[in-house]
Amino acid sequence: MADNEQQVHPMPPQSHNPRSKHDVETATTEQSRELRRQKQKKWLLYGIAFVIFQTGIIALFSLTVMKVRNPKFRVRSATFDTFDVVQTTNPSFNLKTNVALGIKNTNFGPYKYDNSTMYFYYGEAEVGSVVIPKSKAQFRRTKKITVTVDLASTNLVGNTQFASDMNSGIVPLSSRSKLSGKVELMLIFKKKKSVGMDCTMEVNILTKELQNVKCK
Repeated sequence: MADNEQQVHPMPPQSHNPRSKHDVETATTEQSRELRRQKQKKWLLYGIAFVIFQTGIIALFSLTVMKVRNPKFRVRSATFDTFDVVQTTNPSFNLKTNVALGIKNTNFGPYKYDNSTMYFYYGEAEVGSVVIPKSKAQFRRTKKITVTVDLASTNLVGNTQFASDMNSGIVPLSSRSKLSGKVELMLIFKKKKSVGMDCTMEVNILTKELQNVKCK
């Protein structure tokens, strides 16, 4: 052979193993399942957050709107139409008194109360009383009423402490009463509530004023 011819051998085909159709479908199915799981987790978290939110709202509602509190019943002030006082031998007083009262209702519903009686005392001796007519205190409001009561020292004849207080010009008195009624919430729920009054005060004979009113 004149020339050594270069012998060319064909390259063997490279091995190729493409993914089968089954593998592709399986991967797609797994991906879809994973997306579904993620979506389900997301909705589950949303559901839990909603339940927590609703629970908080209900708890807040129960602790504020639906919580029934005791109203407060107080003597606010007083004026005198008649002020007859004797400070000499056998001291005495006869006072026609206009007493301003307050019934504070902090509930989210009206407080309806029945007739009641308010008593005034010097020590343990009664010196006057007055009927408080039934009515209602609107929700989140203070009901202001004025009652007229005659205060007299008839039951204090011979009381040496009373004579001493009259001579000093300051007569200590106290008032007690109790209101019974119901707090009405959302026009449906009714809760019985009784509220007591226990106040102390002083009649200043010189200035003809009621002073140092303190209520428990």
